[in-house]
Formats: sequence, C-alpha cells, structure tokens
Amino acid sequence: MKTIQRWAFFGLALAFSSCEGLFQYNPNQVIFKDSDKNQNAQNIARIQALPVADTVKFILMGDSQRWYDESSEFVKSANQQKDISFVVHAGDISDFGLSQEYKWVHEIMSKLNCPYVTVIGNHDLIANGAASYRKMYGPLNYSFEAGNNKFIFIDNSSREYAFDGSVPDLGWLKSQLNDNPGNKNTIVVAHVPPFDGDFDKNLEKGYADLLGNDPNVRISLYGHQHHFLDGEFYNDGVHYYVTTSMGARGYLVVSTWKDGYKVEKVEF
Repeated sequence: MKTIQRWAFFGLALAFSSCEGLFQYNPNQVIFKDSDKNQNAQNIARIQALPVADTVKFILMGDSQRWYDESSEFVKSANQQKDISFVVHAGDISDFGLSQEYKWVHEIMSKLNCPYVTVIGNHDLIANGAASYRKMYGPLNYSFEAGNNKFIFIDNSSREYAFDGSVPDLGWLKSQLNDNPGNKNTIVVAHVPPFDGDFDKNLEKGYADLLGNDPNVRISLYGHQHHFLDGEFYNDGVHYYVTTSMGARGYLVVSTWKDGYKVEKVEF
C-alpha cells in the first residue's frame, strides 16, 4: 500500500506541474529541513563515537530506488543482525533523483538500530539529484576512519558525466589512498563496479591499479548490478564485492579486522 501511495505522488506531481497558476510545486525542488541535512557527517560522528573494537562489522546494501516496501523489510532483517556498527548504502538511493525520494528512503533507513552512510549512484544523479544528495548527505567524495579501517567513498557513475574523463576522480582517490600513515585497512566504496559498462573504460585500468598497488586495500564494495557478484577481477589481490538490490531482497554482512575480513551473503 505504501508503494502505491508513493507512485500516486509522482502522478499527482506531474499533474500539478502542468497546471500553471494553480500550483507552484516542482518535483525537482531541493528543499530539506535542517534536521535532514548532512546525514553522512552526522552518522560518521555516531560511528566514530562507538567503542573501538578489534573487529568492525557492517552491512553493505544498495539500490533501494523504488523498492520502499522491500527496503522496510531490509531494515527489519538488518536489525536482527548482531554487533552491526553501521550500514553502507551503495547508491541508487532514489530512482529519479527527486528530493522526495531521498526523504522517503531516509525515513525508512532511520528505523535502523545503527547509523548508515551512503555513496551516490547513477540514478541519484538524474535531474537535480546531485544537488539533493549534497543537501541531504554531503559531498559526493569523502572518507572516514573507523577502528583499524579507512573507508573511501567515491562517485564513479561515469556515464552520467558523458564519460568525460572526470569521474571517478583518480587524483582525489590517489590522495586519499596515500593519506594513511597508520596503514589502516582501506576499503573503497562506490556504486558502479569498474568492470561495468557504466564505468569509464579509459579510467578503468588507472582505477584498478590504484587499488591493486596499495597493500592496504584488500576489498572494494559496490552495488548497481542488482545481483550478487564477487571475485579478483584484475588478479592483483583485491577482491571486489557487489551486493544485490533491495528488489532482489539481499545484502552483505562484512566483518574486517587487522589482518583479514569475512563477507557473508544474507537474503530476506
């Protein structure tokens, strides 16, 4: 029922936008309450306030898009997992980049028993989606440390930038990888796997080489493909993990410690 109501919203928004002089609503407006802004920074602060543990355990999920009911079921499943420090949303939070979609998903994710952080996906860049993402979540590229881990989140939806060579920003990624004096485990999170057709092929080798040449990078995490997939695709010791969509009702539980990690698949 909730999904039907939300689709009805889009129909009404379209109808209203065609009635000049009667309604001023624009579905591409970027309006958020102050309490809804900068969610990544707020949640990173919560993550970093947790007691430091030898093992950090978190969930990788993604592609909520139009699957609101399934996303609610995900939250129920995630809340049953033990010792989860936070959830990573691997992008495509929205389907059409609308601020209302971000708000709906945030309302659902706020029911988690732990903080959540996000990376931007290709659907999130449609229309005014990038502006909405920046308002609600913050910068498109960012990093933070938790325990013995450094997490790097990077926009890599190259197709949305017409494969102009700017995305992903390899210079920024290199600087983030180099800025690791404690040699913490480094986990790179993005939406599009580098071997996917929506990733700029001219940047694929440079991207993979940056990860493969860094001894602190063992795993890298993605969404986008709407199915589970994993492997060492570049024979360089870096294991790539792709989580499935909310529509396919699955996610990954990742545990990481100083000298290793474990990844478990969960279906709900």
